[in-house]
Parts: sequence; C-alpha cells; structure tokens
Amino acid sequence: MDMVSTAEPDPLDSLDTKVTRARASGAWWREIGHHGRRTRLLEWRRVMARRLPEILDLLQRENGKVRADAVVEMTAALTHVDWSARNARRVLSRRRVPSGPLMLNHLATVEYRPYGVIGVIGPWNYPVHTPVGSIAYALAAGNTVVFKPSEYTPAAGQWLLDTFEEAVPGRSVLQLAPGDGAVGAALCTAGVDKVAFTGSPATGARVLAACAASLTPVLLELGGKDAMVVAADADVPAAVEAALWGGCSNTGQSCAGIERVYVADPVYDRFLDLLARRAREVRSGTDFGRITMPGQLDVIRRHIEDALARGGRAVVGGPDSVRPPHVTGPVILADVPEDAAAMREETFGPVLVVNRVADAAEGVERANDSDYALGAAVFARRRAGALADGMRAGMISVNDVLSFPAVGALPFGGRGRSGFGRIHGADGLREFTVPTARTRKLFDVPLAVSTYARGGRDITRLERLVTRLYSR
Repeated sequence: MDMVSTAEPDPLDSLDTKVTRARASGAWWREIGHHGRRTRLLEWRRVMARRLPEILDLLQRENGKVRADAVVEMTAALTHVDWSARNARRVLSRRRVPSGPLMLNHLATVEYRPYGVIGVIGPWNYPVHTPVGSIAYALAAGNTVVFKPSEYTPAAGQWLLDTFEEAVPGRSVLQLAPGDGAVGAALCTAGVDKVAFTGSPATGARVLAACAASLTPVLLELGGKDAMVVAADADVPAAVEAALWGGCSNTGQSCAGIERVYVADPVYDRFLDLLARRAREVRSGTDFGRITMPGQLDVIRRHIEDALARGGRAVVGGPDSVRPPHVTGPVILADVPEDAAAMREETFGPVLVVNRVADAAEGVERANDSDYALGAAVFARRRAGALADGMRAGMISVNDVLSFPAVGALPFGGRGRSGFGRIHGADGLREFTVPTARTRKLFDVPLAVSTYARGGRDITRLERLVTRLYSR
C-alpha cells in the first residue's frame, strides 16, 4: 500500500461517512447478540457457498490463480466464517474466574467487548481468505467493519460486500472502501477503533506510524521467509511433495509459503534429485497461475541472479524462467549463501532454495536465523516434536506444510518482521475485543483494608496473612 495520497477526492470524502455509518449500525449489530450474529454470519457463509462458481471464475480472471488455488482459498475462507460464527459466544461471553484467597468475598468475571469499528486493509494475494480472517472474526465479536480491498483485486472485495449484503441486507455492518493506497492511509486516521493490515513490512511500518498519533491499535500480518527442515529419517518423497507445493502453490505468493529448505546431509542428494524431477513436471498456467503484481517479477529475477552471482547453482530453471507475466515453472536453487537476498528477503514467487546441513538441529538453527518468524515446517520421524519446539515461528506444520491456516481453532500470525497480533481461532476473536474485568462484592469480611476506616490492627493482620500465604 502506497501511503502517498494519489486517490480521487470522492473515495476519501466518503470514507468518513462510511465510518460514521458503520458506527451507527454497530448499535443494532451488538443488540442482536451472539445468537443473532451467528445466524447472519452463517447465512453469509451459505450465500458465498451457493455463489462459489462466481468467485472462482473471478479469482482466475482478476487475480491470475489457477482454479485449484482458487478452490483452496475459498475452502479456507468458508471454514473461518463458519468457525468464528459458531464459537464467538463460547470464547467471548462473560465468565467467572477465581477470585483468590484474599478476595473470596468478591465475584470476579471477565468478558470481551467489541472495539466498535474495525478498519481492514486487505492484500491481493489471497483477496478473499486473508481479509475474511479479519472481517468474519471482527463481525462475530460484535464490531462493524470498513474494508479496503487491494487496488489489484477490487472485484473480489466487491463480491464479498455483495454476498454479505444479500445475507444481511440494508444494515451497513460491512462497508467497502475501494481505492489505492491513499484510501488505506486515510482509513488509518478516519476514527476507526482498530486497524487490521496485511502487506509488506515497509507498508506495515507506515500503517503503524499513521495510527500512532491517535493511539489506534493495529494488527499487522507482514509476510515471511518460511523454512522447512528435513531430518535424516524423514519420509523424503512426502517432504519433496510438500516443499514443492508449499513453495509454488498460489505461484509462491503466500506469506507462509516455503522459501527455504534445509535438508540433512544423509538425504540431501536424494531429496534434491527427486525435487528436481518433480519440479520439471509442474507447469505455469496448469499447476499455478501468473504473478499478480508485475513489479514482483523484478524482485524474483533479482533474487535468482543474486543467488547465482554469490555461488549458488540453478538446479531447475533460472533467470530465464521469469517471463512477464509469468514465471514459466518452479525455480530450484541450491548451495545459496545465507546472506543472499533469496535467503534474507521475501521472494514471493515459485522459487525454492535447498541447502545442505549436517543434521536437522543445524537446519533449525539456520531456519531461525531470520528477521521473519511467521510459519515453518519440519519433516522427521523420531524427533519431530522436539525439532518443532525449537522453531522460532508463530505456526509450525509437522510432516506437512501450510496445514495450520485450514484449522479454524488455530491462531495465525508471527513475530519480528512478520508482524504482531493474531487472526483465526479464539485468539483471533479476542484480537477484535477489549477484555473487560469486573468484581462484585458479595459480603463483608472482618478484615478492613481498602478503606480509611481501617485500624492499625487490620494492616498488621493483613501483613501476617500475606506472609503465611506466600512465604511457603
């Protein structure tokens, strides 16, 4: 998202109106309660499922996906609408918590109240699934939403609004704010109560700065440089298939896609040979689509050329594989130095770097040596759990890749340059709420502390009680 204002005046002039309208509609949305919101969100899911052929065709035309990638995206999106609708009441409703031995005369509860209006700024690589991970959870939590889709995929954003309007007509609970980066910049300062942004670290930093002046909280999902570690006892054919799909699905344009593979020495040659054979069978236009943003092709080519200039080797493909608007097939690089751009920066294309390590422990160490920390994968038999425990990542797949986004109950997010905050799961619901604590005094106790009517003996008795309770 370019934070420099280049949009036409009309979208910006209407943005304040949309936020005001969303705030006004919030009273009704909160009033219908968890049950009412669940009913309407499940109806939204049904409408989207019935109109699935429309969005699958649209994602192919507008986003350049192959149909298989579009189906996978929509499957995940519908899963999360369903999960958030069905679980919001259980996760967010007021519940009793222990009062503790010194506050036994109080009833203590906590509940999670909606912020109000959430501004969602969506990406172009998954123009339905990724924003739905914020929109559905924010709505299920009782908020209203103003959504700015990527300027590269405005029709997908409009489809989301149209299907929601069919399910929840005339209520302005979900507002659409189409436009370029200027609209996103304006949304950050339009008086929303929280901003959820998905995009690059550089733009995420600008979003954070824009929201800082008003102390508007921000959720940032900023991409990754995800690694797979393959142990000596791994199922090599399964690891090869996972690496190839994890690196090339959606044309490699996945924030949690596999970009680095560290393979233990005893199985390295076998892994690389099999990966090369399988990669030569994968074709652009059939197995994966085009690169959505033309400028990304320059990044992909630069990473390949830099890796080769630093002593890496091209096992499959190379710089000539980058032919606008496509990468003609998977590019497999090997023996790439760890300081190369292809190892440090997000490539966001169907490029896999496969490097040899002595063992899986070294692979974990190298995988963790990154400014990003979003997802990761481990392939092993005996020590898979221990290796996963050592990975610095917000999400880890064991003997699979990219399995976590499909589980509704699991949180999605990272740390470092991958951002902060979580979508999906119970943590994703709570992300769009304010925890609210309450105590209620039930009866008096003979020990008076929180009053100036107390006596000296009360404090002495409290001191003795605290000593007995907490010095054991």
